[in-house]
Amino acid sequence: MLADRLKTLAPSSTLAVQAKAKELRARGVDVISFGAGEPDFDTPERIKQAAVVAMRRGQTKYTEVGGIPELRAAVCAKLKRDNGLDYEAADVLVSCGAKHTLFNIVTALVNPGDEVLVPSPFWVSYPEQVRLLGGVPVTVDTREATGFDLDPERLCAAVTPRTRMVVLNSPNNPTGAVFSPETVAAVARLAVERNLWIVSDECYESLTFEGRHVSVASLGADVKARTLVVNTCSKAYAMTGWRIGYAAGPREVIRAMTDVQSQVTSNPSSVAQWAAVEALGGAQDEVARMAHEFDRRRRLIVAGLNALPGVSSVMPKGAFYAFANVSGLFGRTWTHEGRRAPLQGSLDVAAFLLEQARVAVVPGLDFGSDAHVRLSYATSAALIGEGLARMVAAIKTLG
Repeated sequence: MLADRLKTLAPSSTLAVQAKAKELRARGVDVISFGAGEPDFDTPERIKQAAVVAMRRGQTKYTEVGGIPELRAAVCAKLKRDNGLDYEAADVLVSCGAKHTLFNIVTALVNPGDEVLVPSPFWVSYPEQVRLLGGVPVTVDTREATGFDLDPERLCAAVTPRTRMVVLNSPNNPTGAVFSPETVAAVARLAVERNLWIVSDECYESLTFEGRHVSVASLGADVKARTLVVNTCSKAYAMTGWRIGYAAGPREVIRAMTDVQSQVTSNPSSVAQWAAVEALGGAQDEVARMAHEFDRRRRLIVAGLNALPGVSSVMPKGAFYAFANVSGLFGRTWTHEGRRAPLQGSLDVAAFLLEQARVAVVPGLDFGSDAHVRLSYATSAALIGEGLARMVAAIKTLG
């Protein structure tokens, strides 16, 4: 009875893990979740107060589809301040979160049969959105030995006459990789030479721990003309529930994306938009403080993971995820539903950790690597320590 497009659509595994952890907690089970893709900090008070002021002023009606002028101006100012990019308000679209922004891009630019290059491991929604709209996601493997940096030669080899777009996500979800300047420059050259669109997902920009974030769009006018820069208020300002994301790019593409949005959601929440004006334009002290704490936690969790028998993790350079290699546990057995069962992939390892350790992680299978699981360290140092201790104890029970 359902549309054919849903036959291949996979639900978000990250949201599923969060939902399972919440369900167990509601039943009184003490679960430590490393599944959340959101900061554990509260939204800064100055941002919440801006929303209160907006409500009291009656700014609760429909707005322009693409966002209030004040917010689009704030996006332009942020991109100039942080990235050295010059845009005008007409080059910006504000949407209901960056996921919505990305969907608007694929809807506006990808025809059925068009290929979209996606470095792997990847955020789960990239290939699913492409498939949903009739496109063909083409994964390009990265190597753990390089810290999951993208290999330009592999990317180039994946280009065909059907290739329409390449997705860059740096800092990366799920690996925490920050693509090297040489890699980003090579992707820029490839896009210009082969007439490809670049979608540069920079949502974790503020959580770049080693080096400085450089937007691919800043590498030249010809590159900028082929690039859609995507960002959000969710990660830098702990505003995941406010649902504000945005894109900046060539005006004709932004106009097309706005037309799409006009027929699907109309404008994002008016109150959230006014909060975002304050987030982007106000003092940025909280951003640096959160980044400093995430940096401390990444060192803690990676050291702990590398001390686990059969587990290893490269040091992520950005975001708030560790992508742990658990293939050293494969073949070992655990007692599951009254019988000994082997661990044969990331789904098994995630189930084992949830049942035996009461620790929730996200299987790497849906990110493109069945040898890994993703752990978010967007939780307290105390919970990270307790979670690692539970994992040690559970692994000791394996046969």
